[in-house]
Amino acid sequence: MLGRPSWPPPRRGRGAAARGGAKGGPRQSPQRGGGRTTPARPRELDARIEERNRERYAGKPQPAPQPGQEGERLQKVLARAGYGSRRACEELIEDARVEVNGAIVVEQGLRVDPDKDEIKVDGLTVATQSHQFFALNKPAGVVSTMEDPDGRQCLGDYVTNRETRLFHVGRLDTETEGIILLTNHGELAHRLTHPKYGVKKTYLAAITGPLPREVGKLLKDGIQLEDGYARADHFRVVEQTGKNYLVEVVLHEGRKHIVRRMLAEAGFPVDKLVRTAFGPIQLGDQKSGWLRRLTNTEVGMLMREVGL
Repeated sequence: MLGRPSWPPPRRGRGAAARGGAKGGPRQSPQRGGGRTTPARPRELDARIEERNRERYAGKPQPAPQPGQEGERLQKVLARAGYGSRRACEELIEDARVEVNGAIVVEQGLRVDPDKDEIKVDGLTVATQSHQFFALNKPAGVVSTMEDPDGRQCLGDYVTNRETRLFHVGRLDTETEGIILLTNHGELAHRLTHPKYGVKKTYLAAITGPLPREVGKLLKDGIQLEDGYARADHFRVVEQTGKNYLVEVVLHEGRKHIVRRMLAEAGFPVDKLVRTAFGPIQLGDQKSGWLRRLTNTEVGMLMREVGL
């Protein structure tokens, strides 16, 4: 298909270090011992962070939370959430990059309740220990359910070793591959799939042409389907080899088989379909069937996407 390019096209991204082992797949163990150092943050990044913080709080009086006797120390909560050692987390506080319940923290020793207080670093919400967030590159043939009474391979097969019960955010057709999110954060999952928040999903589709120039406008103007109009937010041709095309479709709707139905109605049945992004979370070079934990930054980006 399409001169057999790699599917999806290779992207520069997080690489192997970001991939976690799915059930039955290879697992990577963190290196131990000497030799590993944390690179210093570039001065330009420090300057951008400082400028962004100044802009965010310009003209806004920020009553600092006062240290109390209950709860956990803020730097301990940040360290457990993956922001580095306690000393590194103290430096985040010193640099005025941490806020609790909308106020910048200006001194050490603040105690917080991670399940009740809203904690942010650089404007992005910190995920508490009780919440888990994963991205799976779902292979074709896997059913988008956590259990399947017919014994077919399903999403639950990839997370059977988790102590906390996870559930999937939305669905992918059985034959559609690509990124699907798994979490135990109910409100986030609800908002990510609710039409009100308009979270966009990106797909790569393999179709056969010839492809007229106006097909993109047709998809963006709206295609009449049996259950109403469907509109793409974005459309572009990624690759062409003869009559074979890879096209990218972005849309915020979540109706069943929506991309396949839209392209088929436009006259271009889909040969293969991969979801390459869910909101700000990219599939990148994550291998098919591999599960990885989302980074703190990615979780914060998802929460900001839906106003959490």
